[in-house]
Amino acid sequence: MSTPTAAADRLEFGVLGTAGIARKAVIPAIAASDHSVGAVASRDADRAERFADENAIPRSYGTYEALLDDDALDAVYVPLPNGRHAEWTKRAADAGLDVLCEKPLAADADEARSVVDRCDERGVTLMEAFMYRYHPRTERAVDLAATELDDVRTVTATFRFPLYDRPNDVRLDPDLAGGSLMDVGCYPVSLARTVLGTPDRAYAHAGDTRDAGVDTELAGVLAYDDGRSARVACGFDTQLVQRYRIDATNGWIEVERAFDAPTDEAVELTYEIDGRRGVETFPAVDQYRLQVEHFADRVADGTAPLTDGSEAVANMRIVDALAESAAEGGPVDC
Repeated sequence: MSTPTAAADRLEFGVLGTAGIARKAVIPAIAASDHSVGAVASRDADRAERFADENAIPRSYGTYEALLDDDALDAVYVPLPNGRHAEWTKRAADAGLDVLCEKPLAADADEARSVVDRCDERGVTLMEAFMYRYHPRTERAVDLAATELDDVRTVTATFRFPLYDRPNDVRLDPDLAGGSLMDVGCYPVSLARTVLGTPDRAYAHAGDTRDAGVDTELAGVLAYDDGRSARVACGFDTQLVQRYRIDATNGWIEVERAFDAPTDEAVELTYEIDGRRGVETFPAVDQYRLQVEHFADRVADGTAPLTDGSEAVANMRIVDALAESAAEGGPVDC
């Protein structure tokens, strides 16, 4: 692993896997930045070679281990199925590589903590790829809630999309830590935590409409001892909806297309605070590129990313509590 000394230093990334999110979003984001993708790996050498050719990546490998042995790389991006994040993040850390890992970092909070500990021991930068946190609109909403809303009482956040006609999708595989809570429900949980902090209890109800062994719909409540609450929902069975609303004693904030914001369109934030109604418009940006650049800057200066390992563990604790509540039918302490 090379050792960057300034934010301008360029990172050469390796990509572990050929997932759609890598092809559609993160590899183009890296290419649009000052950084580059030097290699990709798949467990199928032919697939890795095709993927490399299609995405102008110089080197391809038929095993993940071979990529980790590539001395030219500075960092890895891990877009593997959820159940494989922990193992390969640890192995990348053992190879001395900084890691940008897709959310969620691990299958549960205990496993996430073990990943964080390994990265700390190896002295590498670890960042969970919650790209929405790096969008200027999210930054503005969080700042408004913290500085202009008085006594935020509730947060309501939803992320659903249709996962139809894909019975073999990894997101429906319980052995790979699938399910809608793990895939998209972690975003509403993240938003609620960011605004309200860690809840005291979680309640949830879930359904498995595909008989897949994972939740395909989940609705939950995060409860705070002082009466505040958050309502979170996720699923694979309805049309796309991704929004949140923050309500306080003196007003509210609403955001549509909240998490996977378009990269080629302006987006809006609507609020009413102290009787003043406003709509703020944010020019089109690539939040994936902003995420990559934040990661590279943190590698360079050695400080913790916004969505670092401790954040990942804290988020997973709530995800775990919601899953346990849905399974047991009662409240679970967070």
